[in-house]
This record gives sequence, structure tokens and C-alpha cells, in this order.
Amino acid sequence: MFLTLLDLVGTFAFALSGGTRAVERRLDPFGIVFLAFVASTSGGIVRDLLIGRVPPTAIATWHYAAVACVAGLACSLAYRQIARLAAPVAIFDAIGLGFYAVVGTRIALDAGLSAPMAALLGMMSAIGGGIGRDVLTAQTPMVLQKEIYAVAALAGALVLALGDGIGLPDAITAPVGAVLATGVRFMAMKWDWNLRRPLDHVAARDDDPASGD
Repeated sequence: MFLTLLDLVGTFAFALSGGTRAVERRLDPFGIVFLAFVASTSGGIVRDLLIGRVPPTAIATWHYAAVACVAGLACSLAYRQIARLAAPVAIFDAIGLGFYAVVGTRIALDAGLSAPMAALLGMMSAIGGGIGRDVLTAQTPMVLQKEIYAVAALAGALVLALGDGIGLPDAITAPVGAVLATGVRFMAMKWDWNLRRPLDHVAARDDDPASGD
């Protein structure tokens, strides 16, 4: 029950990110709900297929489609209020990222994966929805940009995976992991934290007039 609750909260957050993006792109009501559904379920569907959980939970029950519909409707009716947030898509995405990271990790552990692989799959399920949303709206996925994104999800996933290994209950590790992943993502957005790219030092040297050959 606790895991299901976390899953649905994460689903709703991701659905809001998809619905908000759809409204920004002026899609029709069907497009808004469809993009909300894609954003909220893509990562979970990939996760379930990789561990042989067929049919995936997102299409085996009506709950996820209902959450997407509610989120899409909310985005359509309350977009003016949502738009007051700075970068609303990224905010909702960060919240969903934290919940999906720990839920995905727990499901992977229950499927028999080792702690490192479970954390990796938890990260993949957390970033999958954002990738689907961004690809369908012709945006470069957040995970392929230089911002800290997948690393934040992996940090939250590792909290649950390592906690499980030492016997800590999910009631402790899941909230901590979710808050950590979302918090790191928020801080990366606020203070522009980025992972250094391999050629950044070359570009910096080329831009420095004093570094002539």
C-alpha cells in the first residue's frame, strides 16, 4: 500500500509535467491527456518490461490512465496558476523523479536484482517519463543536457537499495531517497550545478586570450 501510494504520487507529478508541456505547446485536450500519460508511465513501462513484469502495471490497471486524465484536466483548467511557477515542467518533473527513483528500485529489488542493478533500474524508470515527454515535443531530453538529472535520481535510488541491504525499512529509506533525489535536482536547477563535460577545459583554454600557442 505504501509503495502504491508513492507510485501514484510520482505518477501524478510526472503527469502534471507532461500536461503542462502539452498546454505550452497548444495541444488539444486529447494531446494534453496523452502527453500526461506518456510522461507519467513511460519509465515504469520500460522498468516492468526489463524485469519481465508483463503486462506492465501502467496498462494492467486503470488507475494510471485516470491519474493522467486528472492531471491533464488540471493543467488545462489551472494553467494560469501553474504558469506562475518558475519552470513548472522542471519542478513537477523533479518531484516525480524522486518518487519514481525509489519506487523503481523497490520493484527491482523485489524482482531479485542486486542492489547496484536495482538502483540503476530505479534511475532508468525515473528518467524514462521525462525522455518520452521531451522526445514527443521535440525537446532535447533533460537527461542529455549538462544539468544534474540522472545523477540525482541515482542518489535517491541508492538510498533505498543500500538501506534494504542493511535491513532498514522502506518507510524510512523511501521518503529519504525521494527527498534526496528531488532536493538535489532542485538545488541543481537553482544554482546551475552541472557535471563537467570532457571538453570544457579545452573550450575554456581556447577562450582565454592568454593561452595562445
